[in-house]
Amino acid sequence: MSLTTQTLSPDTDGIARAERILSDGGLVAFPTETVYGLGADARQGKAVARIFEAKGRPSFNPLIVHVADLQSARAYAKFNDDALRLAISFWPGPLTLVLPLRRDAGLSPLVTAGNPTVAIRVPAHPLARSLLNAFAAPVAAPSANPSGRISPTQAQHVLSGLSGNIDAVLDGGPTEVGLESTIIGLAGAPTLLRAGGLPAEEIERCLDRALELPQSGDITAPGQLASHYAPVAKLRLNATTAKPGERFLGFGASVGATLNLSPGGDLHEAAANLFHHLHQLDEEEGPIAVAPIPDKGLGRAINDRLSRAAAPRP
Repeated sequence: MSLTTQTLSPDTDGIARAERILSDGGLVAFPTETVYGLGADARQGKAVARIFEAKGRPSFNPLIVHVADLQSARAYAKFNDDALRLAISFWPGPLTLVLPLRRDAGLSPLVTAGNPTVAIRVPAHPLARSLLNAFAAPVAAPSANPSGRISPTQAQHVLSGLSGNIDAVLDGGPTEVGLESTIIGLAGAPTLLRAGGLPAEEIERCLDRALELPQSGDITAPGQLASHYAPVAKLRLNATTAKPGERFLGFGASVGATLNLSPGGDLHEAAANLFHHLHQLDEEEGPIAVAPIPDKGLGRAINDRLSRAAAPRP
């Protein structure tokens, strides 16, 4: 069934309309500081199922629950000392914690994909926080794009991919960080499940120890599929120049770049531009060559997204 997708203004009326849609079991895309999320009431199974339908997302891929504050998060997840330390240090912000699910959480099992853990975060974007405070309930929200495709950093990106499949998009302009949240597993030893908008080095300094890496191939958090974040075009990574027929996504002093993530070599600027530049380059046919990105700080997350975008498609 095709819907007429509304574009809501970032004001009191727009927030009120978005809150009503969520309450009625609808889908609302909204900006966070990372990317736009596709939100549904995390307690309503039918509403959550609509997320998977709209995105074409596999049901074994869990969702992130967004809440207004740490107190709200503790109603759905069990926090140990490490989790509290990270939440107090980095929330609101681009950090998701995967924690043991409370028995009385009341979340749809679709949110956790049947896992005994839940991925949860407190976003920093003022519009997201206003919506969560108005709704006063948990919102399940993966990125607001067709599954496996480039994540949206503007309302128009959402509409290009999901118009007709969702009820509304709350337009808050371009996102600031431009990469999804970093995901840390805390059901056992602190584990980096997904690099993201908060550099892993900052988390390790906060915990005063190194993060472990996941040992199994189980999908315990979003963003762990081998092929993800992909444009229609094929990507060639670590390219110094473009081959005939390629568009060149540069970084730093790249010569002949069609677009440059950051001419000055700033990884924060590159992260903010990554998905938007990929959207722009994907509007034309032909492969895309991508310059090398330093594998440190936010560069680690950028390279994670690029490697998954370049992976063989299922």
